[in-house]
Amino acid sequence: MNFLTHGVSHLLRPDALELLAGFAAVGALLVLAGLISQEIGSAREARRFPPPGRMVDVGGHRLHICCTGRGSPTVVMDSGFPGSSLSWTYVQPEVARFARACSYDRAGLGWSDSGPMPRTSRQIVEELHALLRNAQIEGPCVLVGHSFGTFTVRLYASTYPDEVVGIVLLDPIQPNDWLNMTEAGKRKLMGAVWLARYGAILARLGIARLVSLLAQHGATGLARSTVSLMTGGTLAEAGRMIAPLWKLPSELRPIVAAFWTRPKFFGAIASQAESLPRSAAEVAATGNHGDLPLVVLSASDSDGSVLSAHEALAHLSSQGKHIVASNSGHWIQLDQPELVVESIRDVVEAVRRHRSVFPKLDNGEGGIERKAGVGATSKRK
Repeated sequence: MNFLTHGVSHLLRPDALELLAGFAAVGALLVLAGLISQEIGSAREARRFPPPGRMVDVGGHRLHICCTGRGSPTVVMDSGFPGSSLSWTYVQPEVARFARACSYDRAGLGWSDSGPMPRTSRQIVEELHALLRNAQIEGPCVLVGHSFGTFTVRLYASTYPDEVVGIVLLDPIQPNDWLNMTEAGKRKLMGAVWLARYGAILARLGIARLVSLLAQHGATGLARSTVSLMTGGTLAEAGRMIAPLWKLPSELRPIVAAFWTRPKFFGAIASQAESLPRSAAEVAATGNHGDLPLVVLSASDSDGSVLSAHEALAHLSSQGKHIVASNSGHWIQLDQPELVVESIRDVVEAVRRHRSVFPKLDNGEGGIERKAGVGATSKRK
């Protein structure tokens, strides 16, 4: 007891209290400085990086959409997370040569405002529908989705079938992956949600901005060390997610880095990840796509189970094709944009010609073609 009393008395000594108060004051000042830095930085970036497209109200918040080119059908592109409309940088200008091409940012991502929670695929589809209507985007549409964005495309095509005339899916995720998760898988998903929510706190405190600045100025090692220190090493596993930043043109990297330092970005990612099982159930209930022209692209490094799932997805349309890219990771639109462009072109031309037989994708762009329902395979040179 005397030991405990002595310890408490020691802590309550005036000099010790002054030291603790000093640490608290310094901590409070650092937090305040981080908050102020974040606000100033965000305001400066808003002026430096204005949206290239239009901000359209969809019922209480605005979404950003950027359209270029002319011609029907209109091609609408939705990226996986943590992507944005900039993820289509190499694809959209080429598609705009033969059709109206539109890329947009889901709520909370890119230039778009934060949106209502939770960020389920159903919520995202209804917002996209409102966006196309309010922006007066003329249909019909060919929908192009990457990764998580393929959930949006499939659910939209099922919900509004009269508006969709073709589909292109880039390395799509599968509903079953989220409906039949193991306990380890559930823990991994919840870890990703925690990671994003923690990222929102770091963003508000300006720490995410600090890491971004270090990375942009070449101090990637220091940036990784800072992240690892602040998160107990958890963010060290996020390399695959942020890798696409380095595949974009150098002039766009500061814009993407600015997106990734905002609390709304992390909030949207956290909710989309947390809602994956619910979104997967929504997509799983959609059924087939009839005779819509459909192309499914797989990454080169996909394993057998993924390829089988993508093949089955192509079979959801009588005019479906499955193509394995020859030299691409998960972000096919950044690794092999020419293959994506030609896949979109083939769907657009099929729609225009109203052909019952889907034209062969024989353009030398690099991939293996697997025609659904036939099982034929051809190697791209």
